[in-house]
Amino acid sequence: MLHSPIYGAWVVVHATRVWSALNDEVGMRSLWLERLVRYFFFLCALSAVVITIGIVVSLLGETLRFFARVSIIDFLFGLTWAPQTLPTGETSGFGAIPLFTGTALITLIAMAVALPCGTMVAIYLSEYASQTMRQIFKPVLETLAGIPTLVYGFFAVTTLGPLLRDTAEFFHLSLVSESALNAGLIMGIMILPYMSSLCEDALHSLPVALREGSMGLGATSSETILKVLLPAAFPNLMAAFLLSLSRAIGETMIVVMAAGLAANLTFNPFEAVTTVTVQIVSLLTGDQEFDNAKTLAAFGLGFVLFVLTFVLNLLALYGVKRYKRIYG
Repeated sequence: MLHSPIYGAWVVVHATRVWSALNDEVGMRSLWLERLVRYFFFLCALSAVVITIGIVVSLLGETLRFFARVSIIDFLFGLTWAPQTLPTGETSGFGAIPLFTGTALITLIAMAVALPCGTMVAIYLSEYASQTMRQIFKPVLETLAGIPTLVYGFFAVTTLGPLLRDTAEFFHLSLVSESALNAGLIMGIMILPYMSSLCEDALHSLPVALREGSMGLGATSSETILKVLLPAAFPNLMAAFLLSLSRAIGETMIVVMAAGLAANLTFNPFEAVTTVTVQIVSLLTGDQEFDNAKTLAAFGLGFVLFVLTFVLNLLALYGVKRYKRIYG
């Protein structure tokens, strides 16, 4: 009986049914797990959007409270910034033009150092350095990019500032230790590893066929870099420039230590200036109550900085879409 063909067929059919049931159960569990993972990722993405909207709404609400007390025209186009010295209830002295010019001046100096030097370092590591040299210098650059800004600030105060002052005195120029030049140079040094590492990644990730095709047509290495590789990597290079620019605009500690807190309206890099982020920290330092124009001015500055960075991102996205090329 146990060895009959009918019993063997019954065993096969029963085993098939059991196996099918187990597969269906496992399939249902996999389906529920897949749905759970998908919903989890959706909640993560949704939380990022909700948090961003919450930050913008809270910042906008406090900004509107500030502009209800201080004219937006006086704030954006005023030439005097002195909220810390104003008596309670006074609404003059909130002109932010000195802060905007100081931020622009220090950022321009920093990018004038970081952009050309970082690009040239990236070109050397990607196109000229040997594999051994690249394996040595690339981790060193990434390590330098992680140094705290406080360390750069100490270097500016103890070394670079006195050096610039002594050099200026040698040429009979007037330069204070806390100056826009000091802060801009040290900020450019800080951004340099960050900029060069991103640019090197952009160039190194290009297909080898671009280099071989260009040199196969008789182009030199420099011609290949200038006319083929840099245009091909332009979108990623622009992204690196934007990230470096945003970091320069948002830097605080270096400006406090190297440029000071004086809100001077000047384009002279030899004089002391301050930036938007430094004044935000200064206005919110200590036990502050959010019912006066002095404290609310920090939210006005933060909102202007948010709009500025948002516009820069839009311009960068437009540039990337316009000049992007596909290299197979």
